[in-house]
Amino acid sequence: MKQFTVKQIGTIRSAGEKQQIILNPRYVPALSGLDGFTHLQVLWWFSGSDNQKGRGSLTEASPYRHSPAMLGTFATRSPLRANPIALSAAQVIHIDYENALIDIAYIDAYDGSPVLDLKPYTPSLDRVETARVPGWCAHWPQSYEQSGDFDWESEFRF
Repeated sequence: MKQFTVKQIGTIRSAGEKQQIILNPRYVPALSGLDGFTHLQVLWWFSGSDNQKGRGSLTEASPYRHSPAMLGTFATRSPLRANPIALSAAQVIHIDYENALIDIAYIDAYDGSPVLDLKPYTPSLDRVETARVPGWCAHWPQSYEQSGDFDWESEFRF
């Protein structure tokens, strides 16, 4: 199999209520044209879970209360996967071009998580109107905006 090299372009900073993407200043020119996009797709590395055992995981006990007891890795958002790459949509609050900072409303990443890439969220490519999910998660919110008020604590087994 072919090997790939991935370059870290930045880091997640999560300090209390404030969350940011701190870019390597080298990538500031790549931010050109982002003004006006309300959300970004953030590809980041589950660095805290990058180990041989996690990379070998193909199934796991489900973390969800209403799902089947065992799920395949690709049916979860677990950090235990062949390549611990995460994808999160993040609302852009402010872009500070001078200091290579992007203030975001929320991201489900730990402080210090490496950022691999950023892409603008565009409804014409990223939103699927007729998406379906299995019955065990059909009661979950239908949008990013609704997720903030949802009782996620009651959905997980931990």
